[in-house]
Amino acid sequence: MEDEQKPERGFTVVDRRDEAREAEAEATPDLKSVAAPEAQPEAPPFAASDAGSAAAADKSAPPLPPVDFSSFAISLASSALYHLGMVADPQAGTPGEKNLPLARHTIDTIELLQQKTAGNLTDDEAKLIGNLLAELRMHFVEASRN
Repeated sequence: MEDEQKPERGFTVVDRRDEAREAEAEATPDLKSVAAPEAQPEAPPFAASDAGSAAAADKSAPPLPPVDFSSFAISLASSALYHLGMVADPQAGTPGEKNLPLARHTIDTIELLQQKTAGNLTDDEAKLIGNLLAELRMHFVEASRN
């Protein structure tokens, strides 16, 4: 019984790439005979009305700050202050609960941003991120004592 071998099962590979190329060539029209469509201006990935539909619905909403490095760094710092329990939730009006690990993570993120952008920032941006880190670190130490 051990000498008896099972018959090998084989397989066949069929390359149909040539058939696909021929079919594609037949389906593709001659570019010289097709008139070019009139150039349409390319639409942005999202329309301003789509992005600001909530803001458009609520006219009393304050305008958003410009998107630049400084506003991004300040946004991260505000998040860290919220997690330190030092600023109020804008919707509830009450200070956030202290979450020191999350505050530490946000401060570490700002520090990483400082390291990765070293040499690519303006003097004002470099001062801003340095001052933010110094202030946040002092507040973190104070919050961890209480």
